[in-house]
Amino acid sequence: MTSPPSRRPGTVLEVLLAFLRLGLSSFGGPVAHLGYFRTEFVERRRWLDDRSYSDLVALCQFLPGPASSQVGMALGLSRAGWLGALMAWVGFTLPSALALIVFAYGIARYGGLAASGAIHGLKVVAVAVVAQAVWGMAKSLCPDRPRAGLAIFAALLTLVLPSALGQVGAILACGLIGWRLLQLPRQEAPAHIGYGVSRRAGLVALTLFAVLLLGLPLVAAASGSALWTLIEGFYRSGALVFGGGHVVLPLLQSTVVPGGAVSNADFLAGYGMAQAVPGPLFTFAAYLGAVMNGPLSGWLGGLVFLLVIFVPAFLLVVGALPFWDALRQRDAIQSAMAGINAGVVGILLSALYDPVWTSAIHSRSDFGLALAAFGLLVHARLSPVVVVALAAIAGWLLQA
Repeated sequence: MTSPPSRRPGTVLEVLLAFLRLGLSSFGGPVAHLGYFRTEFVERRRWLDDRSYSDLVALCQFLPGPASSQVGMALGLSRAGWLGALMAWVGFTLPSALALIVFAYGIARYGGLAASGAIHGLKVVAVAVVAQAVWGMAKSLCPDRPRAGLAIFAALLTLVLPSALGQVGAILACGLIGWRLLQLPRQEAPAHIGYGVSRRAGLVALTLFAVLLLGLPLVAAASGSALWTLIEGFYRSGALVFGGGHVVLPLLQSTVVPGGAVSNADFLAGYGMAQAVPGPLFTFAAYLGAVMNGPLSGWLGGLVFLLVIFVPAFLLVVGALPFWDALRQRDAIQSAMAGINAGVVGILLSALYDPVWTSAIHSRSDFGLALAAFGLLVHARLSPVVVVALAAIAGWLLQA
C-alpha cells in the first residue's frame, strides 16, 4: 500500500534541486515530462496523491501554454510558495535554454554551420518530429468526424492565411464551433486542491495577462520599435498556444522570420536542435533570442525572450488555480476546449507543410531520411534524442 502524500512545507532549495534533476534528464516532450513528474512527485517524493496530480494536469491541459512547465510551476507553488514556483521553472527550464543559447553562438560564429550536412539533418528530422506530433495528437484529439472536420478546417484556414491572424482565428473559430455544436460525455470533477492562491491573487494575475495581451500590440504599433514588436510576438506566442510546445512553431515562425530577425534556415536548425535537449520545447525562444539579428541578441536576447514567452504561462496557471474546480464542471467549457484542441491539430498539420516540409525536403534522400526518422520515432519508439543524433550524422554523411 502506498503511503499518504507528505503535507509538510518544502524548501526552495529542495524544489530547485528536484526540478533541476528533471531539467537535465526529461527527454521526449510534454507527455513524457508529465510521466516523469508523476514518478518523481507522486510515487517517489509523495508531494501529492494521484487524484490531485491528475486534476492539476487537467487544468494545465485546459490552459494555453506549455502544460508540463505549468504543472511544474504549480507543484513548486504548492511546495514552497511563490519563490518555489520560480525555482521549479528555473530548474526545469535553464539546462535546455543554456544549451540552445550555446548552439545559437555556434550558428553565429561559424557562418557555414547552418548550411552543413549535420544541420540539414536536424531540419529534416524536424519533419519527422512534427509529423509524429500530428499523428499522436490527431488520434487523441480528433477521435470522431466532427473534430476531424474541425482540424481540416483549421489547416485550410491557416494555409489560406499564413499569419498569426489566421492561427488565432482558427483557434477562436474552432472553440466557438465546439462550444455550440460538440456534445461530449460529462466527467466527474476530482476533489478540490488548494495551492495557496486566493481568488483576489488569481484575478490580479488574469487581469495582468489580459492587459499585456491586449496592450503590447498597441505599444508596439505606437512606438514602431522592432524590440517591442518582437516582445509582443513572443508574448502572444506563449499566450495563445494550445496543445503543447510543437504548436508554438508556426506562431514563432511568423514572428521572427518574415521581418528578417531570424532566417528560415537558422529557425529550422534551432528547431531541430531543440529536439535533442531535455526540458520544455518553449526554450526554443532562448535560441531565437540569441541568434536573431535585432535590437537584442546573444545571451541577453536569449534570456529576455525566454522570460517573455513563459510569463503568460505563469500568469494563467496562477490565475486559474482558484477557479478551476467550478469551471471544469461546465459542459460548455469542455466542448469549447474539445473544439480548440481539434483546431490545434489542424494548425500543426499546416505547419508540417509550411515552413517545416517546404524548407527541409528538397530531394529523395531528404524524404527518405525524414521517413526513416518517422519510423524510428513512431514504430521503433526510439528516444527523440537518439533519432536527432542519427539524423545529424546521416545528414553529414549524405553531404560528404
